[in-house]
Amino acid sequence: MTFIGLVWHNLAARKLRAALTASAVAIGVMAVVAMGTLTSSLKQSATGYLKTGNADFSLAQKHTDSLLNSLLSTDDIAKVGQQPGVAEAIGALIELGHYDSANPSVVQVGLDPDAQKSFGVILLKGRTYGATSTDEVMLGYTLAESIHKGVGDSLTMDGHKYRVTGLYRTNVAYGNSTMMFPLPVLQGRYQAAGQITLGFVKLAPGANKAKVKSDLEAKFPQLAVVASESDYGLVDNTLVLISAANTGAGILAGVIAMTGVLNTSLLSFFERMREFGVLRAIGWARRRIVALVLGEALVVSLIGAVVGVALGWGAVNVLQNLAALKGVFHPQYTAAIFWRSLGFAVGVAFIGALYPALRAALLSPAEAMRRE
Repeated sequence: MTFIGLVWHNLAARKLRAALTASAVAIGVMAVVAMGTLTSSLKQSATGYLKTGNADFSLAQKHTDSLLNSLLSTDDIAKVGQQPGVAEAIGALIELGHYDSANPSVVQVGLDPDAQKSFGVILLKGRTYGATSTDEVMLGYTLAESIHKGVGDSLTMDGHKYRVTGLYRTNVAYGNSTMMFPLPVLQGRYQAAGQITLGFVKLAPGANKAKVKSDLEAKFPQLAVVASESDYGLVDNTLVLISAANTGAGILAGVIAMTGVLNTSLLSFFERMREFGVLRAIGWARRRIVALVLGEALVVSLIGAVVGVALGWGAVNVLQNLAALKGVFHPQYTAAIFWRSLGFAVGVAFIGALYPALRAALLSPAEAMRRE
């Protein structure tokens, strides 16, 4: 019998124990996949607000608990637009609104129509709303499909009736699930006259990006000038909390899975002492016994990883369809998450089975016979 065949034979002889171990690993991997996808996707959605259009910088209020709670003055944005090296500065008001029970958190964007191009809006069908029209709205094409609305249809938001004038897409995923109003209209609905949530800055050709950023930070200390994802912590600590929760869940899942592998491997060791003694007696090297025990744990963990990835995918789909996360959570399945899951399974197998493997390798044939 080959070495791999022996591994499979041993696992087949203890199906229930192998299944319980694989289940522990599967639960851990499911947590890694689900939390990793949730964290990555929410991060991309959140940072997507700051990557809108072709802006070189985004502007927000410093140290807010949430990006959507940022509050800027339209006067500040106008002044930023007049600074040396700045070609254009636009502002957008972003608010969450309730559409219906299936879409309770729809992102609403207030934006002047002449700023749509800079905001990255690409008109797909229909026309842009009027700058001061109080009864017109545009829909991102993903949202339009979700709520079954098209050009010419009517919809109601917060008790106000609007007619859809056009459908659009943007360069970031979240933007396709938004609805857009003239800036004054959204400001009026939320009593936010003269206020916006975010600003977007486009530099003049040849401008020194680092110098302009430094100058803006010096002249407007109340503003956070965001040039990359590393600056995101200046305006929102939500992702820090989400990342911490992801790390904590991963550690907890790892402890649970490793405990399962360790317990199973130890029980297997005590049950198979005579077998290990015989293997040593017929000339098996200690390293080969270590490889046998670790190999069994690795195979079980990899099976658990496959099941866990499937369960994690299912959990993400459940989260995606939760009413509270519709329009906010757009799953992004990255290769890194699945490589992390594989690493998790291999790590759990190695760490959980290492001690029992060493005990089996150090067991002498005589001692094995005495303890049997």
